[in-house]
Amino acid sequence: MAAQTADAVANLKLDDTNGKPANGTTQNGEKVNGDAEHDDSDDDNEAEDGAPEAGEGAAKKKKKRKPRKKKKAGAAGASGPKTQTSPPRVPVHEIFLNDSYPEGQISEYLNENAYRTTSEEKRHLDRMNNDFLTDYRRGAEIHREVRQWARNFIKPGMGLTEIAEGIEDSVRALCGHQGLEDGDAQIAGMGFPTGLSINHCAAHYTPNAGNKMVVNYEDVMKVDFGVHINGRIVDSAFTMTFDPVYDPLVEACKAATNAGIKEAGIDVRMSDIGAAIQEVMESYEVEIKGETLPVKCIRNLNGHSIGHYTIHGGKTVPIVKGGDQTKMEEGETFAIETFGSTGKGYVRDDMETSHYAKRGDAPKVALRVSSAKTLLNSITKNFGTLPFCRRYLDRLGHDKYLLGLNNLVSAGIVEAYPPLCDVKGSYTAQSEHTFILRPTCKEVVSRGDDY
Repeated sequence: MAAQTADAVANLKLDDTNGKPANGTTQNGEKVNGDAEHDDSDDDNEAEDGAPEAGEGAAKKKKKRKPRKKKKAGAAGASGPKTQTSPPRVPVHEIFLNDSYPEGQISEYLNENAYRTTSEEKRHLDRMNNDFLTDYRRGAEIHREVRQWARNFIKPGMGLTEIAEGIEDSVRALCGHQGLEDGDAQIAGMGFPTGLSINHCAAHYTPNAGNKMVVNYEDVMKVDFGVHINGRIVDSAFTMTFDPVYDPLVEACKAATNAGIKEAGIDVRMSDIGAAIQEVMESYEVEIKGETLPVKCIRNLNGHSIGHYTIHGGKTVPIVKGGDQTKMEEGETFAIETFGSTGKGYVRDDMETSHYAKRGDAPKVALRVSSAKTLLNSITKNFGTLPFCRRYLDRLGHDKYLLGLNNLVSAGIVEAYPPLCDVKGSYTAQSEHTFILRPTCKEVVSRGDDY
């Protein structure tokens, strides 16, 4: 999710390729086939169930053995976890037994914070956060498995609705919560709706009902979605392209996000992180249709801190140099997301709104529109302060809710996040990761083999 500094929206993202965590579908980061090497107690070499009686050997026919039933794909073996399917449908807690999910990328603190690595006090604080970390790691593993499937699933000519629903159905299945009962989506599921923002649109675009838009070979599409477990949100994004001409633009964002993650740490000022990101991003250029274009940071989009059930935790992480002296603190979770553009490097609200979230500090006001009251109760029960999109309301069976939704927005109870766009004809890319400033180290929980 992206953040708009001067206007109204505060938003997110991250990335790095060194020291990737184990990634995939097993406890050890390696794929385990639950059907492989399953030892059946029956002896396959036996020709018959019993020896024939003397004198009847030639006359009696051998008994026919019944073939053993093959296990279905994804079924657990006698002594191992299940394996993942395609599309992903096996909950990760059935693959990673005892909640032993992979760690993210671990970076030790340096300089004045180096003592934290061995400090017994800090190690004790770290151990106290075990459940907290398990939720994040479980959400991160879900994100990795779904996005890796999505990168192979998405092809030119596909409709955005099919792509978004494919990602979201997979996330819900891997979480083990379908989100169709009151409060179910608040236990685990989508932490942020699937953004599929194309070309000059940088963030916050997802198809509403009836959308017929498709992604084409020459498009640059940002795929941005969040996963949450018990309100612990993992927010991560990547840029999908089919034409290699855009590779330098994509690489600029990945490298800039990695630079931001490397610079980030306890007591580090936001201005220093923004300067590091901008220096790397703007060292790139891309040649499109014979024209060499500099890659610019989109200066009014930012990363952000992440709170419990809150995608924007109150702090922003700039992607350009500036004077923000706010510091990162121990125990905080951040999404560093960077946006590069061949346009002006500045976005404005445009197109039809799809993303919304109930405000944590929503005022208590009298609602005169009855549909607004009904809708607010449903939003509170199903999403709380988690972001949602209009397709989620359709999925819950709501009909003709736009009047009530707009009433909630105008009352300041629900915040709308319209799509954010640079000038038409430009191309934008995005890269985002989530990391935690643990007492003893920095853990990039969303890191994977892909980015």
